[in-house]
Amino acid sequence: MLEHGGRLQRAIQHYGIAREDWLDLSSGIAPWSYAIPEIPLRAWARLPETDDGLEQAASAYYGAESLLPVAGSQAAIQALPQLRGRSKVGVLSPCYAEHAEGWRRAGHELIELREDQVEQQLDSLDVLVVVNPNNPTGRLVPAEQLLDWHARLASRGGWLLVDEAFMDNTPQHSIAAHADRPGLIVLRSFGKFFGLAGVRLGFALAERALLLQLAELLGPWTVSGPTRILGQACLLDTAAHQQQIIRCTEASQRLARVLGAAGFAPTGGCDLFQYLVSDQALRLHEFMARRGILLRLFTAPLSLRFGLPASDQDFQRLEQAFNDYRKEHP
Repeated sequence: MLEHGGRLQRAIQHYGIAREDWLDLSSGIAPWSYAIPEIPLRAWARLPETDDGLEQAASAYYGAESLLPVAGSQAAIQALPQLRGRSKVGVLSPCYAEHAEGWRRAGHELIELREDQVEQQLDSLDVLVVVNPNNPTGRLVPAEQLLDWHARLASRGGWLLVDEAFMDNTPQHSIAAHADRPGLIVLRSFGKFFGLAGVRLGFALAERALLLQLAELLGPWTVSGPTRILGQACLLDTAAHQQQIIRCTEASQRLARVLGAAGFAPTGGCDLFQYLVSDQALRLHEFMARRGILLRLFTAPLSLRFGLPASDQDFQRLEQAFNDYRKEHP
């Protein structure tokens, strides 16, 4: 299995630091979780119902006509490559590594592309995969560019797959409203913005015929009854959405200032994380970990992703660690 952030238990064992003493900044998940609604007993006792209002709440939230709830967008990432015959697939990289792995594992011809290579390669591709905003760089491809790429692919029966896992903070840049167009697939993640990654909920947005194929492949009851109730309550809580957007934006901007003041101005980022390319990344990752601060390390290129600290105390702890680092590595 590929490496991911959030591997706190492994860090606990490796560094011998108790769970309650860690500041885990290794994943791009909002550190403020939505309140869990009361879950009625019937949600635990009965098989999940698909006419309970979750799809309608998600359609309103994403502005999409047709969608399919899935057990985290990861489920769709792994299943979608099985719905095409052998294809030439371009993945805009670096990005969330499960995309390339999923298409490669399913036997497709895979090429990883930089953004400036897409125009040259697009007409030779059957599928283009874009994470937008990108994970881990935070790069945001304009909607107009994505829709142009889609039109060119769809004219030949191709797909544009856009993973909008980190888009909830900037919904004005989403292309979810266009996902009913043939050949356009948009994935949305529930857990990151709502701070509830453990519930394993996501959505695939696409034309209805493709969603029926995906549903058939995934099988029935892929999303549990309690998750459906929880997801619906969060998606309908519009006042809390705005509060979450504001505090994520403020925390991300503050995090960028902390990094800059420490001499590590971010290379990129979005409202759920900041990204730093640095030849000191490996040393800084180890230094922070030994002080109970877990970051996400990438090796190609050598870089770090910083999730959002949740409180003033967490920010002060990170700033103090940077001060200590500068003393040891002036």
